[in-house]
Amino acid sequence: MQSTAVRSSTRTINAAEQAKVSVTIAYQGIEVIRRNQAVVVFQPEKIGIAITKAFLAVSGPQGQTSARIREQVAHLTSSVVDVLSRRFPGGGTVHIEDIQDQVELALMRSGAHDVARAYVLYREQRAAQRLMETPPRVGVDIAPLMVSDDGQRLPLDNTFWLELCREACAGLTDVDAEQVWTLTLQNLYDGIPLSTVGQALVLAARTLIEREPDYAKVAARLLLNNLRKEVLGVTLKQIQMTECYADSFCEFISAGVAAELLDSRLLEFDLPRLGQVLNAERDLQFDYLGLQTLYDRYFLHIDDRRIELPQCFFMRVAMGLALHEIDREARAIEFYHLLSSFDFMCSTPTLFNSGTRHPQLSSCYLTTVSDDLEDIYQGIKENALLQKYAGGLGNDWTPVRALGSRIKGTNGHSQGVIPFLKVVNDTAVAVNQGGKRKGAVCAYLENWHLDFEEFLDLRKNTGDERRRTHDMNTAAWISDLFMQRVQNNGLWTLFSPVDVPDLHEKFGPAFEAAYCDYEARAGRGEIKLHKQISAVQLWRKMLTMLFETGHPWLTFKDACNLRSPQQHAGVIHSSNLCTEITLNTSTDETAVCNLGSVNLPAHLIERDGVWQLDETKLQHTISTAMRMLDNVIDINFYATPKARKANLRHRPLGLGMMGFADCLQRMGLAYASDAAVTFADCSAELLCYFAYWASSELAEQRGRYSSFAGSLWQQGILPLDSLDRLAEARSGRLEMDRSTSLDWDKLRQRIMQVGMRNSNCVAIAPTATIANIVGVSASIEPIYQNIYVKSNLSGEFTVVNAALVSELKRLDLWDEVMIADLKYFDGSLAAIDRIPDSIKARYATAFEIDAEWLIEAAARRQKWIDQSQSLNLYVAEASGKKLDSLYVLAWLRGLKTTYYLRTLGATAMEKTAAESSEAVGLACAITNPDCEVCQ
Repeated sequence: MQSTAVRSSTRTINAAEQAKVSVTIAYQGIEVIRRNQAVVVFQPEKIGIAITKAFLAVSGPQGQTSARIREQVAHLTSSVVDVLSRRFPGGGTVHIEDIQDQVELALMRSGAHDVARAYVLYREQRAAQRLMETPPRVGVDIAPLMVSDDGQRLPLDNTFWLELCREACAGLTDVDAEQVWTLTLQNLYDGIPLSTVGQALVLAARTLIEREPDYAKVAARLLLNNLRKEVLGVTLKQIQMTECYADSFCEFISAGVAAELLDSRLLEFDLPRLGQVLNAERDLQFDYLGLQTLYDRYFLHIDDRRIELPQCFFMRVAMGLALHEIDREARAIEFYHLLSSFDFMCSTPTLFNSGTRHPQLSSCYLTTVSDDLEDIYQGIKENALLQKYAGGLGNDWTPVRALGSRIKGTNGHSQGVIPFLKVVNDTAVAVNQGGKRKGAVCAYLENWHLDFEEFLDLRKNTGDERRRTHDMNTAAWISDLFMQRVQNNGLWTLFSPVDVPDLHEKFGPAFEAAYCDYEARAGRGEIKLHKQISAVQLWRKMLTMLFETGHPWLTFKDACNLRSPQQHAGVIHSSNLCTEITLNTSTDETAVCNLGSVNLPAHLIERDGVWQLDETKLQHTISTAMRMLDNVIDINFYATPKARKANLRHRPLGLGMMGFADCLQRMGLAYASDAAVTFADCSAELLCYFAYWASSELAEQRGRYSSFAGSLWQQGILPLDSLDRLAEARSGRLEMDRSTSLDWDKLRQRIMQVGMRNSNCVAIAPTATIANIVGVSASIEPIYQNIYVKSNLSGEFTVVNAALVSELKRLDLWDEVMIADLKYFDGSLAAIDRIPDSIKARYATAFEIDAEWLIEAAARRQKWIDQSQSLNLYVAEASGKKLDSLYVLAWLRGLKTTYYLRTLGATAMEKTAAESSEAVGLACAITNPDCEVCQ
């Protein structure tokens, strides 16, 4: 143990160095624990020196002058510092070995495997050298570590902390409290703050997750102890929490109201009654990623001190959603049980803001921008207002005239739509959703717009930066006529909207007739500003840009409109940020959608050895969830009058699902199989059937939505029936399964008789964040990797497929060699010979599954869904031919929208940290940058 004098002298650096350090990292407050337990100021430049030495060990002395190496070193150093900054946003201590692990990770991520190997060998040589210089002392007791607590120096209570570790491990298999405490001791030093000891416990547990997934729960429970100490001022055992929740809930609500964070109406609830309901055992459901995400971004805080515990958080959200209910307490309790059991989870904006003084609970906003300068900037202003409280935006820019169009008022010529999109991009960066995450927006443009070719280039890394938008998304709004022209190798004409104003408001056969008439007029010279190109050429450029930049996403205008229940109320001009919302917009209405997702694995039940969905439980969950989502509409804070008008008039909802891949694994089904496609069909049918039924029940109780008359619902045309309209408009170019298993006639008659409360009910969002909270796979996605490191705003988290580990344990295959193999082969099982082929098929990762299976499963869902689904496509070896066949298949199968195209060449990669002797076997794993605004 180092004396205080030694530690103090170690911290001392000269004034010049101090000034340099303060400029670089003063905002971080990070300190480094050296191997001798001394604590020193973190100096990023030392990372750069170490990485440079590793590069020179490979390249030789001549590499010293290489600009490329200097650039790589600077980038890698920055990435390591960024990781540490995210892990310790308020400052903290990190062991030097952990920093070196991060350096290895960064080198492997960059593909510099030879350099990483050199770095690993250097670390091993230094370790051996230290061992020779300072051999271990045998038989010498290590003096007890001391901690600082409110200025007092106290002996470290080993018994107390070890007991916390044991409680965290209780009820879990293959976890060891003593091992967690032993690892923790390595990161402690003389004078360490008491709170930092708790953090060290969490960090120790999380390093073990890759070897045993249940350590994710251990880390979560240790984090829970820290949270309880922060909120309550004392560390309580789990057995004490039931009484504590009941006693402290009133105080929490009162404190939140007094701090002007919570709506004062929450004080009108019977708080003692609600406090008695809080179930402390449900705190134990969390994995580390889920609880850390809530801690960092969701729990309310005053002066950076959290004031709510998990069950208080769920009850606060439930109370906010029950404000207008007649029996508020009963409904709040009902909503609380649904959320806290993880059977259903509201979207992120609802979790952020429910029960607060600014209850902006809706997830998505869709707008149409008019061809008028004042309206354009009004639209940009509305973007900022909607983003301020965590809304994701889809902007329809098609009406804005193209480059070169005449402006009557000035007798000049328009600069087109592109310069305005640059302003939209910069607005999204500036308005960062209350500091919780960056603003997010997607611009949509129909592909007959004369600026469309330049629109395709917006995300390129070359060209005029004034005409590039690197921080926003783009999507193409594609007609069936264009797809037919591509199929027939025909020509395609681009127009300025000012010359063809009604095209924007037409779809299906009406669009085709008007478009062909405009082409004829252009051919006669009546429309001067136009351009005719090969439809195939434009399609190829769209696919090329999609591959190179990930944009624009491809979405299908006619499938969205011809199947819309609300055709009588207007035209759908775009989707939203995540391509699952399809609602009509106009200059008078901003479409709004309110999202939440059912946790499918929580509704699986085993009967006679066969896993299946529990229909009774699923119906109950959906019925309650639909009520919660419908309540959002009346409680919601609306940043603009147009949003309020549209939401109250149409009352659309977007109920979705998550954990689809987890269900397949539990059922023993491979994603790439007919059985999985069948499960996609039946699960979506149940979801939609119960959602539409629940909306009809709400209509009986509360009344129909005001624009119900004239809708497809009123005509007895359900989403399944609307396929006939799409097939007719396409002259039969629709290949979609039409089988059913439920009594849709009964539901059809019911809806025609009692109506619907909501114009739309179902949309499958990405669930990127709420799936982390619940601890299931995101949305309808296949698994990304079986072991990887996930990066998000809360830091970096090792994620291991617990279901796979369980199977490998059953076969006695889970050992250190298997862990190393999984890392080496990027989380894939394909090349690991000793794993049976049946398991390889069931646990195939996203890029190992032919994307056609994703489309087939999505098509089965789409026949039931009244809106759409966020569908990512994964292509390991992309080619023009492959992309063409995939997206044509998506169109032929009647999909309304697609989302990201992910390719191995363009996807960000992560690697999980390993011990130094294994570092050259670090495995790549896919990050999932899905939209976190929706979910």
